[in-house]
Amino acid sequence: MRMKNKYRKAATLPCNARIRCSTSVMVWSLLGFLLFLNLYSYIHHKDRESGESLLPVSHHPQFRELQEVEEESIQVPPPKGKRSPRAEKRRPKPKRPTTLIDEFLDENSQMRHVFFPGHRRAIDPIQAAGNDSYYYYPGRIWLDADGNPIQAHGGGILYDKSSRTYYWYGEYKDGPTYHAHKKGAARVDIIGVGCYSSKDLWTWKHEGIVLAADERNETHDLHKYNVLERPKVLYNEKSGKYVMWMHIDDANYTKAAVGIALSDTPDGPFDYLGSQRPHGYESRDMTVFKDDDGVAYLIYSSEDNSELHIGPLTEDYLNVTSVMRRILVGQRREAPALFKHQGIYYMITSGCTGWAPNEALAHAAESILGPWETIGNPCIGGNKMFRVTTFFSQSTFVLPIPGLPGWFMFMADRWNPADLRDSRYVWLPLVVAGPVDQPLEYSFEFPLWSRVSIYWHRKWRLPQRWIGFK
Repeated sequence: MRMKNKYRKAATLPCNARIRCSTSVMVWSLLGFLLFLNLYSYIHHKDRESGESLLPVSHHPQFRELQEVEEESIQVPPPKGKRSPRAEKRRPKPKRPTTLIDEFLDENSQMRHVFFPGHRRAIDPIQAAGNDSYYYYPGRIWLDADGNPIQAHGGGILYDKSSRTYYWYGEYKDGPTYHAHKKGAARVDIIGVGCYSSKDLWTWKHEGIVLAADERNETHDLHKYNVLERPKVLYNEKSGKYVMWMHIDDANYTKAAVGIALSDTPDGPFDYLGSQRPHGYESRDMTVFKDDDGVAYLIYSSEDNSELHIGPLTEDYLNVTSVMRRILVGQRREAPALFKHQGIYYMITSGCTGWAPNEALAHAAESILGPWETIGNPCIGGNKMFRVTTFFSQSTFVLPIPGLPGWFMFMADRWNPADLRDSRYVWLPLVVAGPVDQPLEYSFEFPLWSRVSIYWHRKWRLPQRWIGFK
């Protein structure tokens, strides 16, 4: 009897365990489903909130065209002139074959016209008509409303709500290129910060030099023999002022500071307030970013470009606070361009190779102060060399396109170290959509953020329905 009772008791245990296990699975499954439903409803609600008067982007045929991969087939030409067989035998073999980057950096290259098309192919919005209107041609000369090449290198764009106008600020480099010393980088004397205004992001009116060089005072940060790079402007609602931040340096790049200037109007003039090393650290390539809550941040390359620093500005945007975080430590990145989409922060950066182009990387974070994850090369199309050189350009700014959620304007400079005033602009569509390529490094989970894609096009434009949409 004792054995029989034991047997019966043991036989009931697995049944009860299975019931408890099954109930637990059902409860957790239900909770998971409710959480998923809640998350989906929240995202759907947010999308509806942000898209009440937006264009139906996802089904627009032109946007499907912009996401199509456009390839380039460019071959490096053989060297000019023929050599005798004896000369060929004596000629030492090159260490490596000539690449497109070599051709790009060679001012005497037979392929010069590929990277820097001549004046006959310039973008001229005033003269353009019909089917040529509103098209971007990355790498071509871009003329302003007066017929002069736009000088706004390393720049950024501010949208002024009161005037419903875009303002493009950048380095005005319309001077001769030279080297300060034998091993120094190519440079142009400081002329100032150029400003251009537009209603449609295509036709630009020159508003003048809104922050000019100081010709007389050799100790001034803006003396012509110093360096002014990457100016960006923010509007402060509390003070009603327009605040410009920029990289300030000497000819040898040893000062490594940021400069600040102030204006009552977006078209200047700006009054220079001085320079500083933010948080006590050297600062080179930099940008600023204004969040949805009005808090602004400074992002800059530091520690000999081995890492980026990021921290909030004071309420008046005229200084940094004591808060600072190191990000992308040891990755040696510069030229940061930060933007935000659906609560996630994204950033495009470049490597550190001087005027030579290199591979862009995209980064993402749930908090602007980090941690930041590197999510790969965002460039799509062209060919392999185009992708590993960021289409032969370097990032400077990413502009959200109003009315087109998930779509941005990627702004980059195609530097011409032989003649910096002839550097070109590479503007391309940037899309935040779709799953990332791989899970996070520290887990098997996929992140909340989406893939960042920059699509190469020889010729493209925003939807015609968008022109004038604000």
